[in-house]
Amino acid sequence: MSSALPPLRPVLNFPPELLLRAQPVRVVFFDVDGVLTDGGLYFTESGETIKRFHTLDGHGIKLLQRAGITPAVVSGRDSLALRARLAALGVSQIRLGTEDKLPAADAILAELGLDWSAAAAMGDDWPDLSLLRRAALACAPAGAHVEVLALAHHVTARAPGAGAVRELCDLLLVASGRYAAELEAAAR
Repeated sequence: MSSALPPLRPVLNFPPELLLRAQPVRVVFFDVDGVLTDGGLYFTESGETIKRFHTLDGHGIKLLQRAGITPAVVSGRDSLALRARLAALGVSQIRLGTEDKLPAADAILAELGLDWSAAAAMGDDWPDLSLLRRAALACAPAGAHVEVLALAHHVTARAPGAGAVRELCDLLLVASGRYAAELEAAAR
């Protein structure tokens, strides 16, 4: 006897005006410290930087890639831990150790044949302001600097390094029309 399961209905929803703003997004610029991580800097006794990443965020980045949305990382810092995490996620658009993030982001857009009208950005502090001001969708994690919060079209309920990136990924998946199908595929 076959027991067909009813379709899984998504419970996640976002305001319609936010979804409209997110629809044209094809590339997302992520900061690292304070966005992909909790913002803390951890150093070993030998001076090596170690970072803590959240699996929810990583899965969200993979879902973005499946939906044809390019994740890009632009960060003022560089570390072996960060490079290892980005490699594990298959993120190829990476600019690390850059204090001036705008030229790095512009170069990525040029490589992808896109402009700022197809870009989202997520940042938490002043070095991210130039990207947030230009992006079609500006996002900030909870607890970001007040000037960043003032520019954000969306502030996540989740904390940085604890699902904030996933929240933005989910928003973009809903806006692209891919969220329900990905959810159903995961629940089979």
